[in-house]
Amino acid sequence: MASVELNGAVIDSEQAFHAECRRAFGFPDSYSDSMDAWVDCLSYLRDEDGMTKFKLFPNEKLEIVVKDAAAMRAKVPELLEELAFCVGGINERYEDYGEKPALALVLRD
Repeated sequence: MASVELNGAVIDSEQAFHAECRRAFGFPDSYSDSMDAWVDCLSYLRDEDGMTKFKLFPNEKLEIVVKDAAAMRAKVPELLEELAFCVGGINERYEDYGEKPALALVLRD
């Protein structure tokens, strides 16, 4: 299973979240620092279009580990909830196309 780590201790705003995601996922320069763009980039993990530095095999998952999740939860709880919601939505999108879910969210305090 592929894995990526987000540092929850540095995420204290939506801007900081997107900066951390740019670093961790290797999003393209065209990434627009929005949750819509985040969802779009992570909806193509099994394709060749280079929206992230990850290219998953058909049944592989990308584990998104938020370390220091308690710090993120204390500063921006709504953003952590939105992250979980978006991961679920992306997995549903994969299932709608007859594929296995591609993401697993792990919160580490």
